[in-house]
Amino acid sequence: MNGGARWCLPGMPKAPRHRSPSFRRRLVALSTLILLATGQATQAQRLDGFNVIAAEGHPFGSASARQALKTARALGAKAVAVIPFLWQPTPSSEEIVRGSDMGDAELAAAIRDARALGFFVLVKPHVWVPGSWAGAVEPGSEAAWRAWFTRYRVEILRIARVAQAEGADALALGTELTKAIGRPEWLELTVAVRAVFTRELIYVAHDLKEAEAVPFWDRLDAIGVSLYPPLGSDEDRAGRIATMQGVAEGLDRLAKRVDKPVIVAEIGVRSAVGAAAKPWESAEERVARADPQLQADLLADWLGALNRPSVRSVLVWRWLTDPRAGGVADTDFTVQGKPAERILMCAWAAGCAKP
Repeated sequence: MNGGARWCLPGMPKAPRHRSPSFRRRLVALSTLILLATGQATQAQRLDGFNVIAAEGHPFGSASARQALKTARALGAKAVAVIPFLWQPTPSSEEIVRGSDMGDAELAAAIRDARALGFFVLVKPHVWVPGSWAGAVEPGSEAAWRAWFTRYRVEILRIARVAQAEGADALALGTELTKAIGRPEWLELTVAVRAVFTRELIYVAHDLKEAEAVPFWDRLDAIGVSLYPPLGSDEDRAGRIATMQGVAEGLDRLAKRVDKPVIVAEIGVRSAVGAAAKPWESAEERVARADPQLQADLLADWLGALNRPSVRSVLVWRWLTDPRAGGVADTDFTVQGKPAERILMCAWAAGCAKP
């Protein structure tokens, strides 16, 4: 999110003057917010919110994590995704195990604390591959694939049992496992998980293209998708809106074809100059000057494009359990302490600031 005094929350430090957006950019953001407030879907029907990530020193179940969740709720968030990580050393490895970042007790605490605040809770496991990503996972042989799914099933069922016991509202079978979606093991895994977890079951596809290719939507309750398409130059708002609109219309068609609602399980962008071109790019991949208003503008445009009957939920990446995370000098994905907070409050809780 770009820093400009007008959109800063009370007490938030002002951005340096050379980083302030033009009046035109501010007017564009305000116009988008007005459109959001008069859009097709009422907020009572929506379950929008955040992917919540445990920050170092602020584990789920701690007082600081609970405070961070309360702040998210005060912004109008109605849903959170809690993310236990699985880990494997390389994309071709069959050795997949539960990550050490969040054990069963912390997962239970995360669900419990979120539910106590009235959140809809999605448990959304991610596979972590050092130097790569989940979409590259591809064991090298048929036998290796079967071994991978055997281990993956053990870990997902373990997560599913905790999710069921703590009353999570939804569970993702997997997230962005692009090269695995054609495997027959998903059908058996779906049956096994449903025997343990009795509420909503989804899968989160990497993008619209993968979502269109998933063959087992009929076994699930909703279409899950994460959206990080290239959005062009930072200043090309018309181009990015056209891209976003095209994606949203594709989701409409898919939802109609499979007769399922859409959960946009991730949208997000860094608060950094040049972030529109590669919204998936992390701060570790590229050093850039902070531009928190750009983040706010892009999120406002996404919320406008996705404000449609086929989309039931939009979850922003990301919100940290550290209540002091973010700030206008931060260049990572979190929206905390940045102008995007005000954009989201406007969209979710009718909390628009007057121009």
